[in-house]
Amino acid sequence: MRARVGGRLMLAVAIVSAAAAQTMPRATFADRPLSQRVVAYVIDARIDAQRHTLDASETLTWSNLTGRPQDTFPFHLYLNAFKPQSTFARESKLTDPELEWKEKYHGAIEVKKLEVEGVGDLTSQIAFVAPDDGNRDDRTVFQVKLPRPIAPGQQVRFRIAFHDQFPEVVARTGYKRDFLMGAQWFPKIGVWWQGAWNCHQFHRNTEFFADFGTFDVQLRMPQNEVVGASGVEVSSVNQADGSKLVRFWGEDIHDFAWTIEPEYQVVTDTYQGSMGPVKMRMLVQPGHMSSAPRYRAVLKGTLDRFDRWYGPYPYKQITLVDPPHGALQAGGMEYPTLFTADTTWWMPQGLRFPELVTEHEFGHQYWYGMVATNEFEDAWLDEGINSYTEVKILDSLYGRHTSALQMAGVTLSDDGVQRMQYLPVADDDPMVRKAWEFMSANAYGGVTYGKTATVLLTLEKVIGEETLRNALHTYFMRYRFTHPTREDFLKTVEDVSGQNLRWYFDQAVYGTQVLDYEVRDLRSIPVNWYEKGAEEKKGQTLYRDSFVVHRKGDFIFPVEVAVKFDNGESAREHWDGRDRWVRFQYEKKARIEWAQVDPEYQVRLDKDLFNNSYSREEHAGARHKLQTYYVILLQWLAQCLAWLA
Repeated sequence: MRARVGGRLMLAVAIVSAAAAQTMPRATFADRPLSQRVVAYVIDARIDAQRHTLDASETLTWSNLTGRPQDTFPFHLYLNAFKPQSTFARESKLTDPELEWKEKYHGAIEVKKLEVEGVGDLTSQIAFVAPDDGNRDDRTVFQVKLPRPIAPGQQVRFRIAFHDQFPEVVARTGYKRDFLMGAQWFPKIGVWWQGAWNCHQFHRNTEFFADFGTFDVQLRMPQNEVVGASGVEVSSVNQADGSKLVRFWGEDIHDFAWTIEPEYQVVTDTYQGSMGPVKMRMLVQPGHMSSAPRYRAVLKGTLDRFDRWYGPYPYKQITLVDPPHGALQAGGMEYPTLFTADTTWWMPQGLRFPELVTEHEFGHQYWYGMVATNEFEDAWLDEGINSYTEVKILDSLYGRHTSALQMAGVTLSDDGVQRMQYLPVADDDPMVRKAWEFMSANAYGGVTYGKTATVLLTLEKVIGEETLRNALHTYFMRYRFTHPTREDFLKTVEDVSGQNLRWYFDQAVYGTQVLDYEVRDLRSIPVNWYEKGAEEKKGQTLYRDSFVVHRKGDFIFPVEVAVKFDNGESAREHWDGRDRWVRFQYEKKARIEWAQVDPEYQVRLDKDLFNNSYSREEHAGARHKLQTYYVILLQWLAQCLAWLA
């Protein structure tokens, strides 16, 4: 029927949408909406598991909460990134010059028809745009202009028919043998944010940003498929043609992902959270069942820590997806109420890779899923904060020094893993760089994940671990189901700590200064050095002892210094670090044995921990052993990261 956009019709649309939502089971424990629910998606999709394609109809109801009339609407078409002419492919080739394009990597999403209720068919008005780099061959963003604007407070309803071609898994989405991961698979509207539309192209390093709302999704698939998806399952009905129709409902989420595979082994458990029982649903490969107890244990432990430390998990279900061998690029990725984990059939017990990935990806349910910052422009607000909470939770579950590795006498902490990512790129880029503007993929990862975690670990020395935990709790509770900015986070930390921390944030967050302190020029000179024939006698000779602490980098940070004398005495000093160096001097009947900056190793941003101490007697063997140990661990980590990437 023909309709006008506004007045009674739009009120009727709102009433119909609300009534439809009321017929669905609750996907959260709340008895009211937790978000503004800007969008309402209704999608009916038919999956061709053999051809790795999908045909669907999508009805999107968008509520104009911008406070101004809107007539131009941008949409993401993420699957179009998997073409050799796309910006994603160009950036991938720049990252990896050896990359070869293969036809099996081809992915696409085609809008067959786009109608606007009350306006008509606007398919011919679709215009592809490239707001970030001007690449005319990129097809990951289009916009459509309506003949008349949608007034503030009113709604517009889009009806879209589209076709997907999934690639063999390149990044996050696609197929591998009978496995199919449906991620970023439907036309998704941009976000009106900070007074403008925010709808970036799909870049090699960027992730996602979208508005909260409801998702009513029906998936048609062969009856032998095991399916997992965002939200909760409403119904599953076998059809006469050998297919089955499975319906899912999600609310107060900003994306929807799904997966199918006949071989999935379903493992379930329940976590009793502060808001109610959370169903844990794990879809595990038959060859990975040895990792199922590990997945279960770390997921339950992570749910518990997040619930107690940062805030309640309000959804009734969390789904863990275990990708098959050869589909690593689909592993380690987050979607609302669903994430992909990672393991292999030979995973040693002391190598906590499945635990690390599971904890990290669940953590995104908070910093990506509910807080929902703009990952295109400030990826650190999700990935970095999440890497910090990863360190704290894995330390709590597996021990501070054994949280990443405990095998054959070798141990490694997760905060050590974060430091290893940060060290090679310490001065490449600031944390606030847009994700596609980093110098390299390594710089993006090392700064966004490793540096941010290390910055927050170092911040604990300034404001205290418990205060920072309270700040994260406050930030989550204050900004969940919104789209906060970097300054919202930084100001929250200042509010909770009661301190002006701009001196730190300007260097660590907005800057590229390197923090590196060293001890040098350690000396113990007899006061009577000029007397001929004078003998040095332990405990009797008076020495003028001194050493220098030198700030090698440009990062100014207050440090503690410990000094030990050969008579057993010790001293502690404090230096604000503002000058380039400081000399500490003593007169004692004892010689300095050693001096060390940051004796408790709290300043995790310090780039070189080997130069933090100086001993009167050199122990070359110990230094060589430590350096060799460090190189071995660094190489091991590089291999793991390359494997994951």
